[in-house]
Amino acid sequence: MHVFEPIQLLKIAGSLIVSASLAIYLTPLIRKGAIDYQILDAPNTDLKTHKEPIPYMGGAAVYLSFLITAAMVFDFNTHLVALLLGSTMITMVGLFDDLRVLPASFKLLVELLIVWIVLKSGIQIQLISLPLLVTVPLSALWLIGVSNSINIIDVSDGLATGTSAVAGFFLFLIAFINGDELIASLTLALVGSLLGFLHFNKEPASIYLGDTGSLFIGFLLASLSMIGAYTSESIVGVVTPIAILFVPIFDVTLCSVARLRKGISPLQGSPDHFALRLKSKGWSASQVAKATYATGAVTGSIGLGITYSPPIVAAVLTGVLAFLFIGFLATFLIAIPPPSPKQRTLEF
Repeated sequence: MHVFEPIQLLKIAGSLIVSASLAIYLTPLIRKGAIDYQILDAPNTDLKTHKEPIPYMGGAAVYLSFLITAAMVFDFNTHLVALLLGSTMITMVGLFDDLRVLPASFKLLVELLIVWIVLKSGIQIQLISLPLLVTVPLSALWLIGVSNSINIIDVSDGLATGTSAVAGFFLFLIAFINGDELIASLTLALVGSLLGFLHFNKEPASIYLGDTGSLFIGFLLASLSMIGAYTSESIVGVVTPIAILFVPIFDVTLCSVARLRKGISPLQGSPDHFALRLKSKGWSASQVAKATYATGAVTGSIGLGITYSPPIVAAVLTGVLAFLFIGFLATFLIAIPPPSPKQRTLEF
């Protein structure tokens, strides 16, 4: 394990404190602005089951908290510039999407441009045994998929925010163990922003992330997870990011399989999310969130074990992860049906 200098530890810890403080300060201000300008999320579809309109745009507070912290404590290099440029662009995409002025085709086009920026900076999935013709498409798929997966799980109070904070914490642990000050600081800056915002987003939520926040968070998690080093002990470590981001990947898979079984597009909105299934069984949003955080903590711990264990142990842990994934998928598809749909909308 790398030993950091005191000044480095101070910078890393400061990232968490500063970003959380900024989020706590900025979120009420942005909430007031959203209410004043009637930027509200009305309960008008199966995916929006809250009882009254709730202001969104909360993602702007998370984004600004992270950005200001990054500007205050980091030295800029190619990776950081690419991350900040890409995160700013994806946040703007989310903002215009929240305001309902951006066609889906243009949104995808901008996301592809952001992927190109990230890949051009040298951030991509690191698999030595595979050629660039394979790793580049995989990296693009990972970036777009994870970026949108956080948006997909944002269907219940505190769910996406807290789940992302748990995932960010495990990315921090790996960066800290590996001695990567930049990634350790950036992940804690993101975690701090999320924890500060979670105070207002937990049940009963007084503000939502919106696409502005969910796309930004997903992009950062996807990008930061690609920079990390996971294969020092064995090649099996490549599955660690999947373990850390188990929850959003699982929900995307669950919704896609369920929709295909119904004969509709995986991109078509429907109440097939695990959170909505659990709530239809009487779970509160708080109970769903806590159970999900615990699941993320378990799978994140499995990811840590995979990264730093001998190959045989890592392979066993990977098998456990696969067993959990398949078991959860079968359970929700067979035993926990979704609420009956009333209105379908596009998910993306």
